[in-house]
Amino acid sequence: MVHILHIDSSPRAERSHSRTLSYEFITAWKTAHPQDTVTYRDLGHHPVPHVDESWIAAAYTPPEARTPELNEVLKTSDSLVDELLAADCYVFAIPMHNFNVPSTFKAYIDQIVRVRRTFTMDGKGLVEGKKMLIITARGFSYQQDSKWATYDFQEPFLRAIFGFIGITDIRFINAEGINLGEDSRTQSLARAGVAIKDILASW
Repeated sequence: MVHILHIDSSPRAERSHSRTLSYEFITAWKTAHPQDTVTYRDLGHHPVPHVDESWIAAAYTPPEARTPELNEVLKTSDSLVDELLAADCYVFAIPMHNFNVPSTFKAYIDQIVRVRRTFTMDGKGLVEGKKMLIITARGFSYQQDSKWATYDFQEPFLRAIFGFIGITDIRFINAEGINLGEDSRTQSLARAGVAIKDILASW
């Protein structure tokens, strides 16, 4: 039995392409694997807190030296890290905002990239043996031959930060050109649908 952590991060609801695609994947997965389980988190509509000074003080204090107050500060982070570690696979839907991830997803990353929990002080990732699918929706096209290619800070960032904590088996479905007209959007979403079927068959 496989346990999946499914996260949406778009502030949009039914108008969100990334949500629609992630729902398509999860629905097909559950149909094909009814014994598997899914935990769902909606960061776009229910964001997690940004880190602050007390969070940093608590996270970098050894657990045995933390006061009850410092432990309380990390309560949300501990819950998010436990949820991450409990999953075997991840399906994250992340629209591109200003060439990178939405602030809600960055806040989530800051909560789960934790010394002693997901990485060691010498930089070893502790979240190993997991698979990740990231579905993005992007207004422009960021293919290598595109004039926008150098503006894609989203995929390199996500590969780097999740690789840092040990997740290196990452696949991307990038629905690009969403804002370049109806034809471009329709073709891009159709390609994403084909990619979803391919990953469903091989994951």
